[in-house]
Amino acid sequence: MSVQVVSAAAAAKVPEVELKDLSPSEAERQLGLSTAAVGAMAPSAGGGDPEAPAPAAERPPAPGPGSGPAAALSPAAGKVPQASAMKRSDPHHQHQRHRDGGEALVSPDGTVTEAPRTVKKQIQFADQKQEFNKRPTKIGRRSLSRSISQSSTDSYSSAASYTDSSDDETSPRDKQQKNSKGSSDFCVKNIKQAEFGRREIEIAEQEMPALMALRKRAQGEKPLAGAKIVGCTHITAQTAVLMETLGALGAQCRWAACNIYSTLNEVAAALAESGFPVFAWKGESEDDFWWCIDRCVNVEGWQPNMILDDGGDLTHWIYKKYPNMFKKIKGIVEESVTGVHRLYQLSKAGKLCVPAMNVNDSVTKQKFDNLYCCRESILDGLKRTTDMMFGGKQVVVCGYGEVGKGCCAALKAMGSIVYVTEIDPICALQACMDGFRLVKLNEVIRQVDIVITCTGNKNVVTREHLDRMKNSCIVCNMGHSNTEIDVASLRTPELTWERVRSQVDHVIWPDGKRIVLLAEGRLLNLSCSTVPTFVLSITATTQALALIELYNAPEGRYKQDVYLLPKKMDEYVASLHLPTFDAHLTELTDEQAKYLGLNKNGPFKPNYYRCLGHPPNQGHLGSEELPALELVFVSRPHTFTRTQKNNHTPSHCHLQRTFQGLE
Repeated sequence: MSVQVVSAAAAAKVPEVELKDLSPSEAERQLGLSTAAVGAMAPSAGGGDPEAPAPAAERPPAPGPGSGPAAALSPAAGKVPQASAMKRSDPHHQHQRHRDGGEALVSPDGTVTEAPRTVKKQIQFADQKQEFNKRPTKIGRRSLSRSISQSSTDSYSSAASYTDSSDDETSPRDKQQKNSKGSSDFCVKNIKQAEFGRREIEIAEQEMPALMALRKRAQGEKPLAGAKIVGCTHITAQTAVLMETLGALGAQCRWAACNIYSTLNEVAAALAESGFPVFAWKGESEDDFWWCIDRCVNVEGWQPNMILDDGGDLTHWIYKKYPNMFKKIKGIVEESVTGVHRLYQLSKAGKLCVPAMNVNDSVTKQKFDNLYCCRESILDGLKRTTDMMFGGKQVVVCGYGEVGKGCCAALKAMGSIVYVTEIDPICALQACMDGFRLVKLNEVIRQVDIVITCTGNKNVVTREHLDRMKNSCIVCNMGHSNTEIDVASLRTPELTWERVRSQVDHVIWPDGKRIVLLAEGRLLNLSCSTVPTFVLSITATTQALALIELYNAPEGRYKQDVYLLPKKMDEYVASLHLPTFDAHLTELTDEQAKYLGLNKNGPFKPNYYRCLGHPPNQGHLGSEELPALELVFVSRPHTFTRTQKNNHTPSHCHLQRTFQGLE
């Protein structure tokens, strides 16, 4: 058989090349392969699968510089000429090889033609690579909190969201955007992503039954009519459902993000398209963060009268910049450990100007959001960022509160060896009884593979700890604030930062040791992944009821103090979610209720009961018998009448309403 090798430019000038079959020994000598390997590459007697791609050894390599046309075929090609005949019947295969360039095309008459070299594509690739290396870093309003090296200041795509899919490096503050109604009172990454965000919100609504029931049953009465709520929380699809519920109940809302990494850009765009003034985008700088909060608060002709905060940053900003606003603010609703701690500090110092509701220490927040949410989201966040396997890994979890309990339970179930650090002897005893070894961080810092902080404290992991960690140790935080890991101490000239992927940095020591830092020490689950919607429904419903209560409370009912939610409200929120599981509560008989000294309809626990391993944060809590709303269930566990006991209640306050629960 005679096969011609022809170049793309001058096919007529190429001499014929005679192909010879190689014996196994010759193939072994020329190809450097074993006889068994050569035999495995040879076609079977039946001709083989015509659709199967040829082995790599059968494909002639592209001729290098100075090589003649005859060099386009390697000895391997001559070993199995039948394979070339098989490949002729696969036009797709021929096209693929031609597209790749540097290969050989086999025509139906047996002529082998050298495919044209795709020099242009190679030049483009080189240009692209050069352009990639020369890509300018984001400039302008970057904070020192961002990584100091070139690789870490660039933010690349993460598949977690449409949020990261845009290559537009322009700051949203420099853009002029309008929604379909012509409004520009917002600042988001890209208003064109609104359609995607709306779909995410619709999905979230399916998993938030209590909030949707509250929206449906109470929107006729508008219990928040006249309320002007300024909020600072994570802007996710679940938060969007809460905001739209507050709007349906009559409130006007302006919103900013409480975390620079947790905002879903498409959800923020959907809210802006719906008319909500939203100022947030993923990857804000510190300066952007405070600018967004200020845009929510400082607006001409609009002044807030309610605050919904997560972390206390919004309350702090108003207290620092606009203290006179507190004269018209009726109350604060705070949902995080960090924010509640700040409120108690203000209360203890006598500087708290308005009543505040501590949602964080409600049972529905602690037991469900903090525990069950973190139990599921810790694994999701670690998997998305590191692709690691948990079985056999040694993990130390700093703090055994509800967040720590959730993290430990999840990691233990995956086969990890879990250590716990704790300052509270009650929580420490719980950790021991749950099968975890209680240690000091210094005792295990050299051997653990993962360090997780969830204490709500500061400097839990110091530079000394970071210096002693093993190579490739993963360091992350599940607390609200970024104060638990001393990230600032890592921004020194002797350490190198490398951005690996979105929210993942390598911090490299001079000796080559590196640690893997996630989300720059910020909240892992909302920065790097997502959280279960159903659990957030419980928290969001509690927040909505707390806002309704504070807004409608008569003057003087709540003093300038921090209050816990009434236990009856906790129980009501829980009852709204039971139908999802087709759950059926047992009802007390009159005799049983009398024996226990309880009302048949609850509350079933005293107000100080928190269902925790330790008591809630203490401060000037006022009376345990909170003069709050009284929830009286009528006819069904999911129906109640809200009445106030105060005789001097102003008539214009809607202080008696009936909210129907789920059908």
